[in-house]
Amino acid sequence: MQRLVRSLYTSSSWAARSVNIPIRDQRISDIVPLINVSYPECASQAEHLSIIHKALKDKGVLQLHLGFADDNSHFLQTLLSNLNEHHNHGLPITHSAERGWFWDVRPTPESFQSHGHQARSETMQEFDWHTDCNYEESPPRYFALQVLQPDRYGGGTLSVLKVDRLLRLLSPSAQEGLSSHDYRITVPPEFIKEVGQKYIRGNLLAVYPGCSQLRFRDDITEPLTDNAARSLEEFKDVLSGNRVEEQTLNLTPQSLPRGSIIMMDNRRWLHARNEVKDPLRHLRRVRWDATPFGPAGLSCT
Repeated sequence: MQRLVRSLYTSSSWAARSVNIPIRDQRISDIVPLINVSYPECASQAEHLSIIHKALKDKGVLQLHLGFADDNSHFLQTLLSNLNEHHNHGLPITHSAERGWFWDVRPTPESFQSHGHQARSETMQEFDWHTDCNYEESPPRYFALQVLQPDRYGGGTLSVLKVDRLLRLLSPSAQEGLSSHDYRITVPPEFIKEVGQKYIRGNLLAVYPGCSQLRFRDDITEPLTDNAARSLEEFKDVLSGNRVEEQTLNLTPQSLPRGSIIMMDNRRWLHARNEVKDPLRHLRRVRWDATPFGPAGLSCT
């Protein structure tokens, strides 16, 4: 076990075999574990699965770096199936009524992947702070992005922010307001799964001792009361402030080269993307382990 851990978390022999070594500064290394994956068979090895499961539970974020070509994402599909079988992760969810487990995140000006509508991720525009699937009653606990083609011109930087650090900057009254079920969240048309389901009503925040969960996407969220509006406004003011900027981790194309897979807890971390500069930038996304948002789905350990 110790030998496997060393081989997964270090890269002494890796550099001789790969030209796409992630460039990581000390801050990224301290926060985001890097697990090098030498062979596709690692997706079925018990020790490897345990390390990934533990990293997701403890850190809520990790980076895999594949030492082999996998443009069809077979490794990731096998990995998630085995996390379901051996560590009780829920299986991946479908993205919409027309799309299955995987969604290609790339600019597609001529064809869209679902319902003839263009998803925000299918543009080259920046994408402000959000969590995935916040418009669902049971959002996925985790998501992963596999880098098939990084932005060659330096755009498309993935920014991540830990929810706990953000909440320390919010007043108790704002936290209480965000925890109320006084928000209407619109389901984007490209992600509608059931005919007629255009929105849900619920809370944005669930806070319990030792555990906090957040769901948020500003452009589809509408407060329904004055208190909910004030709480949301304070939240957005904090989110755009300098103190949050200091807590933000920016993962550039150099730190997420081709062959990288970033895996995140979708309720304990916010993420954002700046403007994409390369029309050939191509990531593949998968989301899994959907549970109700709130007490029934509250699990941070």
